Amino acid sequence: MLPSRRFERSTGLFVLLLVTSFLVTTFDVRADGAGVGDTLREGAQALFAPVQRLADSLTRPIVGFIDGVSNIAGLREENDRLAERVRGLEQEQAEVLSLQTQLDELRKINDLAPPDELDAVTARIFSNGVSDLDHIRWIDRGTDDGILVGQAVIDEAGLIGRVDFVADDSARIRLVSDPRLGVGVRDLATNEVGWVEGQGGDFLTLKMFNAVEPVHEGDLLVTDGTRFPPGITVGTVRETASAEVGFQLISSVVPAVNLSEADFVKVIVGWSPLDATQPVDEEQPARGNPLIIEQ
Repeated sequence: MLPSRRFERSTGLFVLLLVTSFLVTTFDVRADGAGVGDTLREGAQALFAPVQRLADSLTRPIVGFIDGVSNIAGLREENDRLAERVRGLEQEQAEVLSLQTQLDELRKINDLAPPDELDAVTARIFSNGVSDLDHIRWIDRGTDDGILVGQAVIDEAGLIGRVDFVADDSARIRLVSDPRLGVGVRDLATNEVGWVEGQGGDFLTLKMFNAVEPVHEGDLLVTDGTRFPPGITVGTVRETASAEVGFQLISSVVPAVNLSEADFVKVIVGWSPLDATQPVDEEQPARGNPLIIEQ
């Protein structure tokens, strides 16, 4: 009897499960797009949605931080690249400005007409002395270009110095700031003559031994033609001064040329101190001097 009952219960349970499965399948197929599977899925999603939102809220800052660190590293690299590019452009701009400055100076020196239309050679200063106490400059022209010791050196502002050593392709200039170089000058305001000497600094010293008229601040001094071609601007009187009885007149002079900025120059090769001893034809009109600044 027991085996028979056990068999009946098993058979009934099997039939019940079979019918239930059929009903569920039929209901899932015939439902309006919302079968039991979909319903279970939606239920699971609804159940786990808060958990997912919580996980997103916890992980989003971490992910954002990681992305931010990555972006910062990339921006830093880009910033370094741009900074290097800016430095390169600034260097190129400085080089262009330097070339433009040199071109302007060369144009000015080439347009400069020496006094009395004398022959001149354009040169460039390529080296200074060993120290500032030397008061010399080296130029890239020499005897091959007709340059000789004693010739005057000028730029568009006025007198720079004179050649005191020359080689085949270079020459040395002794600057007007050198105490060993003296320049005979004439005051255009009074026509008095005197002597200018370098002091090794920013200013020159003016000495007049037989001056009758005083010199005044701003008076223009030009070469008198004794050791340099006449009419080259040397500088301006810095301090008003008068000659005292039995004493010489002494004042200071501001040089016409900023020697520290001199670059291109002209060496006057068509004149020497011996030319000053030649007789002057009084019938010939005096020629203008482009280096003299009209007051």
